[in-house]
Amino acid sequence: MAVTFLILTAAIFPIPVFLGNGTQDVGFIVRSSITYFNNGTKTWSFTEEDRAIGLFMNTAWQTVYLVNCSHPVERVETDGDGNSVAILDFNQTGLGFGERISYSVAYRIISKPRVLPNINEGESGTLNEITRIPEAYLGGGGTWLVNDSRLRNLAHSIAGNETKVLTILKGFIQWIKDPTHIKYKVHEVPLYPNETYAEGEGDCDDQAVLLITLCRIIGIPAYLQIGCIYLPGQSINSTDWKGRRTIVEKDIGWHGWAMVYIPPWKWLPVDLTYTPGYAGPLDAIRKAAVTSQGVIQYANIIEWDYVTSARQVKDFFENNDFYIYMQDEMTQVGLPTTVGGEGGREWIIPIAVTVGIVICLFLYHQIQRKRWRVTLTSVN
Repeated sequence: MAVTFLILTAAIFPIPVFLGNGTQDVGFIVRSSITYFNNGTKTWSFTEEDRAIGLFMNTAWQTVYLVNCSHPVERVETDGDGNSVAILDFNQTGLGFGERISYSVAYRIISKPRVLPNINEGESGTLNEITRIPEAYLGGGGTWLVNDSRLRNLAHSIAGNETKVLTILKGFIQWIKDPTHIKYKVHEVPLYPNETYAEGEGDCDDQAVLLITLCRIIGIPAYLQIGCIYLPGQSINSTDWKGRRTIVEKDIGWHGWAMVYIPPWKWLPVDLTYTPGYAGPLDAIRKAAVTSQGVIQYANIIEWDYVTSARQVKDFFENNDFYIYMQDEMTQVGLPTTVGGEGGREWIIPIAVTVGIVICLFLYHQIQRKRWRVTLTSVN
């Protein structure tokens, strides 16, 4: 599953499917299987990154258990953005020509009812009320090109002299969602915010990264969050990266959105591409996909330069004639009366950092060298 982020599945699902926000918990099983195949002349020597799987986060909205894994777990650790990963024991050091290895994992998820505060511009806090936020959420390294002159000019031209955070954010949302500025288009690898701006197009995470960068330029803390969406009856089977990557998804899609700090309500989701019934910029918050119980938070991207890392992953597979086959499936299930389903040992995944995002993590690991996702499966 971590690998699902390792690579972007360019899927657009035309029919939004939501469970809504009920008053009862909802249960899911997410299964993921990965196969590596070496068809090149070089030996693929495994690193710990190659043996890492991503673990969903635990938040007030969800509890996630790793209920089944085809290989023993050596240990669980945390990446630089606070995401948890498990290192598997493959019992082999690599792959020679013509060799392959597969592994599979299953997660049990309890998705809880979700309620956002009643936001309105009149009650919004100002920029001066943003205090005691770590620099990680405001910095310009990695993916966030806050020193780019064109992006700085854009951010300040939209914000003007406004100081209310929600009003500034509303202006950013309106500008990005204007199709004369940014159109929705899926790419094999993610874009930097200046590329999305210059090309006038991008998918879910590309648009979210542009929004996050504009926010950080003005002094509004923001980061990227990734998750999966339950899409019953919808599936995808695609091959790209010169035939090196195959993705099969059943009843599941992957999605990215922004998390923005808005006083007095603090961290709120902002979704630019998957908000059924969108009627105005504040609906990007009120109707964000993650407000549905059918959307599960996976990982946070706060400081990591995942754009460059994603492109390195693509090059790694293409240039070495290595192949990857990934299959994900999501099923709605009844809630267990006891812990320990799937016939195996059940591990509760350690709770993530106080802020809650993603990604995705085979990912932190598959990418220290080539870090995870090379693109998020995008849901329009």
